Amino acid sequence: MLLLPAAPPALPLSASKLSKGKPYAIQLNGFNRKVPLPVRLRRTVVCGISGDVDTFTQYSGYLFNLSSSEADSLAEYDVSRIGAIYRNRPLVLIRRLFQIATTLGKWLGLRYIDGLMERSDQMFEVRAAELRKILVELGPAYIKIAQAISSRPDLIPPSYLDQLSLLQDRITPFSNEVAFNTIEQELGLPIDKLFSEISPEPVAAASLGQVYQARLCPSGQVVAVKVQRPGVQAAISLDILILRFLAGLVRRAGKLNTDLQAVLDEWASSLFRYALDLFEMDYRKEAKNGIKFRQLYGGIKDVFVPEMYLERTTRRVLIMEWVEGQKLTEVKDLYLIEVGVYSSFNQLLEYGFYHADPHPGNLLRTNDGKLAYLDFGMMGEFEPELRDGFIEACLHLVNRDYDALAKDFVTLGLLPPTADKDAVTDALTGVFQMAVAKGVRNISFGDLLGNLGSTMYKFKFQIPSYFSLVIRSLAVLEGIAIGFNRDYKVLGSTYPWIARKVLTDSSPKLKSSLQALLYKEGVFRIDRLESLLSESLRARTERALVTKQMEGTDSRLVVKQILSFTLTEKGTFVREMLLEEFAKN
Repeated sequence: MLLLPAAPPALPLSASKLSKGKPYAIQLNGFNRKVPLPVRLRRTVVCGISGDVDTFTQYSGYLFNLSSSEADSLAEYDVSRIGAIYRNRPLVLIRRLFQIATTLGKWLGLRYIDGLMERSDQMFEVRAAELRKILVELGPAYIKIAQAISSRPDLIPPSYLDQLSLLQDRITPFSNEVAFNTIEQELGLPIDKLFSEISPEPVAAASLGQVYQARLCPSGQVVAVKVQRPGVQAAISLDILILRFLAGLVRRAGKLNTDLQAVLDEWASSLFRYALDLFEMDYRKEAKNGIKFRQLYGGIKDVFVPEMYLERTTRRVLIMEWVEGQKLTEVKDLYLIEVGVYSSFNQLLEYGFYHADPHPGNLLRTNDGKLAYLDFGMMGEFEPELRDGFIEACLHLVNRDYDALAKDFVTLGLLPPTADKDAVTDALTGVFQMAVAKGVRNISFGDLLGNLGSTMYKFKFQIPSYFSLVIRSLAVLEGIAIGFNRDYKVLGSTYPWIARKVLTDSSPKLKSSLQALLYKEGVFRIDRLESLLSESLRARTERALVTKQMEGTDSRLVVKQILSFTLTEKGTFVREMLLEEFAKN
């Protein structure tokens, strides 16, 4: 790999108006240089939505005008620092509030009028398109919220889903002139010294940046070149300040127990790490995240994590391996959903380092049938004690041990320690009994959350900031699967891996949890052991086994597998418990 030299002094650069299919012409110190653009790369060019312009810059460009010292002070998510900046810029704050109120207010007013005039159905698609355009005008913070919603076809009407899905990677790109100048200024070399080929238009554009396809000099490696969108730093900081203020009002007005501001802070902190990088305010942190993700999960069967070129990545330009494929939502591959579930299990419950922004635009099916992860800016950390607590909660939920589940909720921070455990147990029994009665393979997030609202309010449930990102990560995966299999349940697919981990993990806490689960009032529950072992047998990702679900597995096979498991090294703990029970007759 070629290491770039230190950046030379800035040179006067100016880029010509770019047009699809023409070489990129740049004037450097009075000389014209042209980068040839072979047909092979040009074929991959996908422009933004036809006829659109960069409305974010057009309508929200006034937010970009920060001094260098103010911009530097926004290198990390700090509410007090952001507030201090905009206290000195009250007109900008007022203008932003007016822009948000008028654009969203006008749209809501039109929806209300549609209802009065009984034309809601006829205007549904029109209003959906209008909402997408408004979100693009307002910028990255609002687009990110919409992206989170766009992965749930069970919650969003089809017309809105189609429009919001365009926000995943088909936002109108910003100026190519700005993008190419940024690449040259950041990397310190002319375009033709960096790449032998580069697409004349972005192949994808998202809320925080846009991507070009290029071929590196001199290696010839095809790469994705990601360039940060101008103005994201100022826009995100102000919008999160506004959203945080509104969250406080909603919490006080609605007398909610959940700290909406803390939830927003956690999301905002992840968004800042994505957009600005929490530590260095550049794309190098994202590249480091990608390298760590590749090291931890790149070896999982049928998972592909692209290589990051850290030595060629700077504050506002990221270079990574090019990935050919289709969105996971477009190919309807249930096997890759199962691979994604297993990958998410490893991310959340094995290593605790997880992809916190797995919307459909970031998950691809490669041409050779693998699940590819893209975009490593928003990552989450799940602490070991919380991972164990989450596993225990799943075990107790499936086994209908609501007394233990109430204690798990305290461990996870969902309930205060002072809560009345007996009353909570009774309430949880009423809420979850119907959902769990259908069996673990049929439990959905909707079933679990549907009737929980009044119970959460009554017992002062809280939603810890970390928990919202974890649940979103799993809910997005379930949402993608529901798009082509309405009966898919991500918890039902995750539980076999949880069962296997509980049976084989060497953690003293999980061993204690297993023992507590299998003994009730001193009586050994062989039925629970059989259930755990049977579920653990479903923890497979081979394509043939996913295609042919293991419903109604032969009981003789189950017994054979149980005996085989207890004779292995991983089955030592279970074998010792069984031998102890046999000794007791």
